[in-house]
Amino acid sequence: MPDGGEIGDILVLNAGSSSIKFALFDADLRPRLSGIAAGIGSQSFIRFGADQLDLPLIDHRAALTAVLAGLKERGVEVNDLKAAAHRVVHGGRKLTRPIRITPDVRAEIVACSPLAPLHNPHNLQAIDALAELAPDLPQFASFDTSFHSGNPEVATRFAIPKMMETRGIRRYGFHGLSYASLVRKLPELSGEKLPSRLLAFHLGNGASLCAIHNGQSIATTMGYSPLDGLTMGTRSGGIDANAVLRLVEEYGLERTKAILNHESGLLGLSGGKSDMRNLVLDSSADSDFAIEHFCYWTLRHAGSLIAALEGLDAIAFTGGIGENALAVRARILRGLEWIGVRMNPDANHRNQTRLHAESSRVSVWVVPAQEEEMIARDAVTLMEAV
Repeated sequence: MPDGGEIGDILVLNAGSSSIKFALFDADLRPRLSGIAAGIGSQSFIRFGADQLDLPLIDHRAALTAVLAGLKERGVEVNDLKAAAHRVVHGGRKLTRPIRITPDVRAEIVACSPLAPLHNPHNLQAIDALAELAPDLPQFASFDTSFHSGNPEVATRFAIPKMMETRGIRRYGFHGLSYASLVRKLPELSGEKLPSRLLAFHLGNGASLCAIHNGQSIATTMGYSPLDGLTMGTRSGGIDANAVLRLVEEYGLERTKAILNHESGLLGLSGGKSDMRNLVLDSSADSDFAIEHFCYWTLRHAGSLIAALEGLDAIAFTGGIGENALAVRARILRGLEWIGVRMNPDANHRNQTRLHAESSRVSVWVVPAQEEEMIARDAVTLMEAV
C-alpha cells in the first residue's frame, strides 16, 4: 500500500492479437483517459481519446512503450501508477477470482493458453512486456471465465469420458467481466434490488447470454471456447461436431479454425459484413437473413436459459449491439412476449435505460458495458485487502 493508505492511478490493459486497449482510472475509479494501440505488426497507430498518431509498432512491447510514452506526455509517469490490471480471457479451473500476478500465477496463465490460444498468449505478451518496462509495478489479472466458475457440474460437463474432461475439455463460459459489471451496475441504474432471475444479453461482435440467479451465473451459452453459442460477428456459434470434423477432413485443421473463427457468423451469412450497423443499413436479402439468424438463435438460446432459471424476472442488454441496435433489441423482445415481456417502443427508440412497459411482467434494462472499470475495481479491492 502507498503511504497514507491511498491508492493512485490504475492502468487497465486489454491485449488482443494486434491491439492493446488501455484505460486509466484514478483513486476513486473515475476514468481519466482511454485509448488503443492498434495494428500491431502492420499499419499501426495509437489513439488517446480523440488524438491519433500513426507510428510503427512492431510488437506488443513497442506498443506498450508507446502507451507509456503517451501517458508521460499527458503528465502520468509510470512511477506514478500504483498498479496495472489486465483482462485475461482464460483462468481455467484454478484461477477463478482476480489475483496479483506472481511467477506461479503467470505459469498457470501459460498452462491455460491451449484452452484460449487466440487470447491468453497475447494477454501474456502485455504482462511480460510491462514487467520489463516497469519491473516494480504491481500487476493484477481479472479473468473472463471466473464469473461462471460456480456453474453446476451438470452445466459444465460434456457427455464424454471423464479422462477427457480432466484434460480441460469442459464448458467454461466467457464475457464474465461484462456480466460481473452488469450485476453490480444494474441496481444503481434501476434503483431496485438485483432481480432474482436475470437473463443477461452481451451482444457485440462476440455475443453470449448468461442466466444469473441471485447474482450468480448458473448457465451461459459460450462453452469450451468463445466460438460456441450464438451467431456472432465472424464466429459460427454452435455447430455440430461432425460438421467440424467434415470441414477438417476437407480443408485441414488450420483452415477450419480460420473459417469458423474469422469467416463465419454474420460475415459469412451476409457475404462480407460483420458489423451489425452496416447490416441494418443494407437492405439486401443476405443482410436481412444474417440479422434474422442472429436474432433467431439468440431467442433459441434465451429459451434454454430461461428454463435453467425456471422463470424470468428481468432482462438486461449490454455490449455494442445490445446497447445500440434498436431494431435487434425490438426483434428479440417481441420474441419473448410469450413469457410476459412487453416493450415500451418509445423508450427503445430513445435508447433509454428502462425499456419495459408498465404492463410487462418482466423488467428490461440497458446496462452500458464497463469491463475496464470492473478490472480496475478488482485490483483496488485486492490492494485494499493487503
